[in-house]
Amino acid sequence: MEVSLIFKIAAVGILVSVISQILKHSGREEHAFLTSLAGLILVLFWIIPYIYDLFETIKKLFEL
Repeated sequence: MEVSLIFKIAAVGILVSVISQILKHSGREEHAFLTSLAGLILVLFWIIPYIYDLFETIKKLFEL
């Protein structure tokens, strides 16, 4: 896993939390929820290949 991926995930988390708080305080809870959901989906798309590699490695490990 690359260190830059961890920094990107942290940056998205910070950005989404700030935007979400601003939207909640302005009375737009629906937009805050959608922003959080979009951030979650973005991060999931980034880590899905690593999860796939993890399961493939585990599968190869137990084939021995």
